[in-house]
Amino acid sequence: MRTNRRDMLKTLAGLAAGGGWAARLLAQAVGGDAGNERPNIVFIIADDLGYGDVHCLNPKRGKIPTPCIDKLAGQGMTFIDAHSASAVCTPTRYGVLTGRYPWRTRLQGGVLSGDAEPLIAADRLTVPALLKKSGYHSACVGKWHLGFRYDRSGGAAKDAPDAGGKKKKVAGPPVGTKIIGGPTTRGFDTFFGFHHARDMHQLYRDDRLIEHIEPIEMLPRLTRRAVEYIGERAGAAKRTGNDRTPFFLYLPLSAPHTPIVPTEEWKGKSGLNEYADFVMQVDATVGAVLGELDRQALTDNTLVIFTSDNGCSPAAKIEALQAKGHYPSADLRGHKADIWDGGHRIPFFARWPGRIKPGATSKQIICLNDLMATCAELLGQTLPADAGEDSVSILPALLGRDNGPLREAVVHASISGRFAIRQANWKLELCPGSGGWSSPKDDQARAKGSPECQLYDVQTDLGEQKNLQAEQPEAVQRLTKLLEKYVADGRSTPGPAQKNDAAVDIYKRPNAGGRKKKKQTS
Repeated sequence: MRTNRRDMLKTLAGLAAGGGWAARLLAQAVGGDAGNERPNIVFIIADDLGYGDVHCLNPKRGKIPTPCIDKLAGQGMTFIDAHSASAVCTPTRYGVLTGRYPWRTRLQGGVLSGDAEPLIAADRLTVPALLKKSGYHSACVGKWHLGFRYDRSGGAAKDAPDAGGKKKKVAGPPVGTKIIGGPTTRGFDTFFGFHHARDMHQLYRDDRLIEHIEPIEMLPRLTRRAVEYIGERAGAAKRTGNDRTPFFLYLPLSAPHTPIVPTEEWKGKSGLNEYADFVMQVDATVGAVLGELDRQALTDNTLVIFTSDNGCSPAAKIEALQAKGHYPSADLRGHKADIWDGGHRIPFFARWPGRIKPGATSKQIICLNDLMATCAELLGQTLPADAGEDSVSILPALLGRDNGPLREAVVHASISGRFAIRQANWKLELCPGSGGWSSPKDDQARAKGSPECQLYDVQTDLGEQKNLQAEQPEAVQRLTKLLEKYVADGRSTPGPAQKNDAAVDIYKRPNAGGRKKKKQTS
């Protein structure tokens, strides 16, 4: 019966690529409105994990063991051409949760700090809000980094006791401080985590600061809470006798981002450095989550996605790792913050037993923005015109029925807001250098007389070494016009034109923030 069902799903998926009746039938078949088989969704996003840090993606030049992630890959589909919309933290997360390019917002370079106006507008549809329409319960466990405000009007005293009665002299708002505009106001039912790396000592639950902790405690705490949440949802289903209430676990990890603080259990495990040890601890977190799904008999009806928000940070001590034979960006050029693929090509694995073929590989060009449209198609929902403007469903690829490119193109941005657009084998970068932290930076490249744009055939030149902009002017012109259209239309997918939140200049000059070392803590 499963084989026949799977064949039916594959056929429908191929037809559903164009939308309409087939898309609706597909959604019903996989449990949309009928509520028979809506999968739980676990979306794990590591922080600053490079493409080459996952061993199965980089077997020749990767020295960090990642057995749990490798196992996940073997049980599902590996996307070898997956990308984040940005080469740094905040904008990538905006794209994941809204399906919209982050450069359409006021944030067109850099990242948000703590106590900032929320980047996601209160009336914008988010992935958890979309899923809620189909009866999902949702949790954000981990790094938010999308802005919220502190409300100190509640009278919480400074140095108030943490959970357990301890007092800690820690900078930042006191325990009990309420946050305004956090995850629970943007579609999530519950939140457990922190805002960003520099505030990793502040632990929040829902809309309150509940405890001050040491950064080394954060990843273990997030791991335990993720496991607890899965158990809670399984327990709730058993208590109510209703196993038709699926959940969405959004798990943006704290690691291997700075501060690089592996626990004693993991220090020295890699034989490389503490960053590599921290990557191994991330792998163990993935294993813990997958193990709990197994224990709760939820594996078969759970779509698990594992990915990263951008490339590896120089804080990993990349040169020292390379000297020992480990290349965090594999064969890609650049790293976190850069416009080159090392900045935004990321690991991406998806597992859904019985639906996604084990050990499959996809060459589709996809973007983390695509989560929203994928969820919508899966559940038979139609996105409003003003939602998911840059999101494309990858469901046909997941089900093995993609007969051509799913995306027309994908747009990337560096930390300084420099643009790139990728279509098929061509990638156009509207800056003379890295647009980020790698050498040559834009000003260095410009001083050497480099042209103001770069064009690469990434099919034959994965390492982006031979600039073809002078030899292929037609490709430069075509891709530039397409990017201009995406900007002018307020969207890159079919539908009525929308407005960007601010003016967008695709030729912007790099700002100082893109050149500051301290931005490595983003």
